[in-house]
Amino acid sequence: MNFKNIFIGLVILIAAANSNAKVNEDKSFGLGFMAGEPTGFTFKYWLNNEYAIDGGLAWSFVGDRGMVLHSDYLFHDYRLNNSEQWPAYYGVGLLLKLEEDNGKKHDGDTILGLRVPFGMTYFFEDKAPYEFFIELAPVLEIAPNIGIGVNAAVGLRFYF
Repeated sequence: MNFKNIFIGLVILIAAANSNAKVNEDKSFGLGFMAGEPTGFTFKYWLNNEYAIDGGLAWSFVGDRGMVLHSDYLFHDYRLNNSEQWPAYYGVGLLLKLEEDNGKKHDGDTILGLRVPFGMTYFFEDKAPYEFFIELAPVLEIAPNIGIGVNAAVGLRFYF
């Protein structure tokens, strides 16, 4: 992975964080860390009480290593477990993986994929600015080759 790819990913993440000043006023924007496959930074922007957009800038340690950017449109279902504090969610999104070039076949590829994330999120106490989540996301790689994969992570976001 080269510095250029890391820099571009950080610029995208910072731009998303600063794209709307209102986000910070009503605490609907969260930024945090996720561990798993991939591991890195995560953000989430709530559109309303049920819908959100999340994403990540992370590093894949499995298979062909590389930087991973993803973003998903999520629906939160509070009825599945009758809890406002621990809703389930599911959605659809895109993944972009920039693989390291180690001189092997297909190394250095830029992979585009479709994600179908589902998981659960936990809100700490009423109006606390923290969110814990656990997520599993099957991935269908569509370019440059067809393939399948899985993303799985646990994470914590702080809302401001």
